[in-house]
Amino acid sequence: MGKNKVVITGAPGTGKTSIVNGLESKGFHCFHEIIRDMTSKAKQEGQSEEYISNPLVFVDDAMKFNKDLLQGRTAHYKQSLKTNVPISFFDRGIPDVLAYMDFFGQTYDQYFISHCENHRYDSVFIVPPWKEIYVSDNERMETFEEAESIHHSLMKTYTQFGYNPIEVPKDAVLNRIDFILETLNEL
Repeated sequence: MGKNKVVITGAPGTGKTSIVNGLESKGFHCFHEIIRDMTSKAKQEGQSEEYISNPLVFVDDAMKFNKDLLQGRTAHYKQSLKTNVPISFFDRGIPDVLAYMDFFGQTYDQYFISHCENHRYDSVFIVPPWKEIYVSDNERMETFEEAESIHHSLMKTYTQFGYNPIEVPKDAVLNRIDFILETLNEL
């Protein structure tokens, strides 16, 4: 199979992290999302108690925050090339950074685009918004409606970079994992 790089993406609250954790518990190599830690740290440093959906309001330099996020995801990508496993799963991929920048109306230059073009994944699975399981918390600040808009931004961005995201059905976590693994065997 070779070193297969597989992204699990989706808007906040769709269950993607539960899927990645489930894959990891089955013995698969997984790279975990880094934005939650970054957002939590930015909120603490910004001393904000206010409910705001855009984590960039908590940082002094939004572009630096996005570049740090981009570099963190690129580092995960590069680490996957050095692992001695046939497949690595990623809780979000490099294009997610651009999708969120689009969602928040931020501009980006060729630096961001090049990272997406030069670090290609083999498969992308997208977990759709699912109102029945959606919960916001201290790091997931978006409303369900914002999550739906982010989903569309993610689809648009991945498609623009030549991916054909495979939608994961709304189902129990183990069934979603089975769907992903069965689909990968068919590709």
